[in-house]
Amino acid sequence: MTAVAASPFSIKDFFKSFMLVELFKGMALTGRYALRRKVTVQFPEEKTPLSPRFRGLHALRRYENGEERCIACKLCEAVCPAVAITIESAVRDDGTRRTTRYDIDLTKCIFCGFCEESCPVDSIVETHILEYHGEKRGDLYFTKDMLLAVGDRYEQEIAANKAADAKYR
Repeated sequence: MTAVAASPFSIKDFFKSFMLVELFKGMALTGRYALRRKVTVQFPEEKTPLSPRFRGLHALRRYENGEERCIACKLCEAVCPAVAITIESAVRDDGTRRTTRYDIDLTKCIFCGFCEESCPVDSIVETHILEYHGEKRGDLYFTKDMLLAVGDRYEQEIAANKAADAKYR
């Protein structure tokens, strides 16, 4: 038995390409959307809704008594694929270990959320803050004090977002 090979050339395809059918289909689609009302958001004045799981600026949280949550387990540093987190720790007088240095280089960070997921005490979180910038590279290098200040300032919002997302974790 011999198999009949399909011809790579078809008269129907030739006439379709000659008559520019695909071009006119594309122009019709463009024409349909060109006449519709445009949806434009005037960004600084108008905000679009954010996902509950949006990952923005990092923050370090504290306990209700004011003590920082980070126990210097260094899991976030180990799990960070971009190697953006640097942690140094020391043992305190009471025998507990706390961080002496906690730095995040946001120019390296890919906002994957692994640091937040790996933290056993919910110390490091990614907030819903998306409006921050740096004019120099050093402006996006956040130290422990800067991260704690962000956490202190937005603690109510962070706690509300954590509570809303708790059923999905």
